[in-house]
Amino acid sequence: MRVTATRLSANLAGCTFRRGFRLASRCRTPPWRTCATQPDERAITALQAPRRCYSQPLRRASDDVPIPVLDGFKQTLHFPPATCTFEELADCNRAGEQITLHGYLGTRRDASKTLTFAELRDMKLASTIQLVSSLASTSDAGFSGHETLRRLTTHSPVAVTGTLQPRKAPQKTSEHASGLVTSAEMRVESIVPLNAFPEDIIMAPETVFQADQRHLQIRNEPSLREALRFRSKAAHIIRDELCDKHDFIEIETPLLFKSTPEGAREFLVPTRVPGMAYALPQSPQQYKQILMASGIPRYMQIAKCFRDEDLRADRQPEFTQVDLEMAFASGGDVMQTVESVVRRLWVEMLNQKDMPQPFPRMSYNEAMSKYGSDKPDLRLGSEIHRVEYMLPIDLIGKIGPLASPAVDVMKIPISEDPSATMAFVNTFMDSPEAQPFIGNPHGQPGIFVIDSRKPLQGMQVFGFEAAEQVEELLALEDGDLVVLQARPNAPFSGGSTPIGNLRLALHKTAVAQGLLPAPRGFAFTWITDFPLFSPITDTEPGQGGSAGLASTHHPFTSPKTPAHVDLLLTNPSSVVADHYDLVVNGVELGGGSRRIHNADMQKFVLQEILKISDERLGDFAHLLEALRAGCPPHAGLALGFDRLIAVMLGKESVRDVIAFPKTGRGEDAMVKSPTRMTEGQLETYHLRFRDSK
Repeated sequence: MRVTATRLSANLAGCTFRRGFRLASRCRTPPWRTCATQPDERAITALQAPRRCYSQPLRRASDDVPIPVLDGFKQTLHFPPATCTFEELADCNRAGEQITLHGYLGTRRDASKTLTFAELRDMKLASTIQLVSSLASTSDAGFSGHETLRRLTTHSPVAVTGTLQPRKAPQKTSEHASGLVTSAEMRVESIVPLNAFPEDIIMAPETVFQADQRHLQIRNEPSLREALRFRSKAAHIIRDELCDKHDFIEIETPLLFKSTPEGAREFLVPTRVPGMAYALPQSPQQYKQILMASGIPRYMQIAKCFRDEDLRADRQPEFTQVDLEMAFASGGDVMQTVESVVRRLWVEMLNQKDMPQPFPRMSYNEAMSKYGSDKPDLRLGSEIHRVEYMLPIDLIGKIGPLASPAVDVMKIPISEDPSATMAFVNTFMDSPEAQPFIGNPHGQPGIFVIDSRKPLQGMQVFGFEAAEQVEELLALEDGDLVVLQARPNAPFSGGSTPIGNLRLALHKTAVAQGLLPAPRGFAFTWITDFPLFSPITDTEPGQGGSAGLASTHHPFTSPKTPAHVDLLLTNPSSVVADHYDLVVNGVELGGGSRRIHNADMQKFVLQEILKISDERLGDFAHLLEALRAGCPPHAGLALGFDRLIAVMLGKESVRDVIAFPKTGRGEDAMVKSPTRMTEGQLETYHLRFRDSK
């Protein structure tokens, strides 16, 4: 059976092509050759045929004619092996040597009918060598390599055999000619096409491909390929540091787990047993604690995790974390180990020689009070101070509806010119970014611009005494922006305060407008002493207990001291956890804790403090049984691997460091997942759609 190029073209009628593609105006049929023999020209037709519509079946012209697709494919099954790499070609002493290279064709220039120049890019798309082909230099038998080269499309994969010859360094190179080998060029003797890049795909350095063409994004954007290579090297360093230097054992834990109330929504996987389902793990947390009870001293894994959460730039429904756990260890032991991993990554991959040792530590309450965030960006400065004791009562009453609020103040040195700072304030307050702060139910921020030409430098409402104290506290100068913000006078909870969020928003806007320099470098800190429990909210339902409390980290976290254990009986909301987060530049790289290693204690927290139901308590029976078997004290941590790589490379989104990320709607745009279940699948898994009301 054979389908001619004409028939293949005819089959395209009625096909719909995606945006960014064009239909080839003609079907080129290049000559074809292998190292040993020349194939029938008709067998090559399929390699250069226009792009098929793959929703239609391949048709046959007649029953007695073979399909040229098969013949063409057979010619690609055997091709000469590469004899060297592009990097090795920098050796100028190899002139006259016959070599074979594998790669992709780049820009081609036909100087005449008998002379052609082209670029060959290596498999990594990182290095380029110039090819020189003339009619006399290639085989005279059948179709010459010269004619083959002239008919192949740019970006096609090939195996090229030829002789190295010296060349003069070019004055100009194409935009694709990165890593150009300038000391030598290759005179083509034979070329074996391994596939054809279709003419209906337009790919140039400036081409922007959509998410549904992720393969072309990766192929066309060096930064994406470099991010994936960087990610691979980082994973190798992490494994080497933990397993070879710290004696960890890498153990894979199951992906088909069970539903347990750890705190986040889970993805369920139905089975063919009616009513039964697996759950994809939010993390390997329970398995790694079971390993601690199994006599494994140190566990690690670069693990896939799954959470059905609302998505943002630094979250994906499936993500990767560097997971570790240590038996007979404290939180301090874990932090020391993680610092060694992070320090090595930064030193070896980013050449950061001045890494702190040890990393500084800051309590949760200090971070929230000074920076308004449990993951502060210490590079920004602008510390927050509590000042309600300084302020006149009438001023406190004007800045918000709260009775006896806590009042915070901060300064941001926007400009030395008060008028420039005032223009910045007016622009920001009129922008969409300011609306959450204007709508704050605890009161809008009070904003003042320091101007020495005005009474009390523009802080008349403070009164003389308070203005003087605030000026001394903040070391105010002309053009400084001063912000007052009221908040409830209560213990901190959650991850940020309104003034902390405003601090970030003002800095970001000032940098975008060129009023402040972009922060540089890396500022690491550990955040410790989190509250063990937090109030339940609509967005954070926690473990689903009836106590109105949820575990801040997860329900397996230990209280920090014996005194905090005692507080469980009288004031659970004031208990401090042995919980620690690693933060750099305002990003949480990871978090961990010392775990509850006693079964009775774990059951007490779940049942008496969180007040989860007996049914949900039964979901943890496997863990309680493992802890009951003389489990040693243990502690651990998980680093968000996607986020870690994004921070190291300065990427705004983790999608830029993942090969096939999900979109903001949780979809894989290229493979079109998730897909709607068919009636047959629903029947297999004993499911049906509920009628919407």
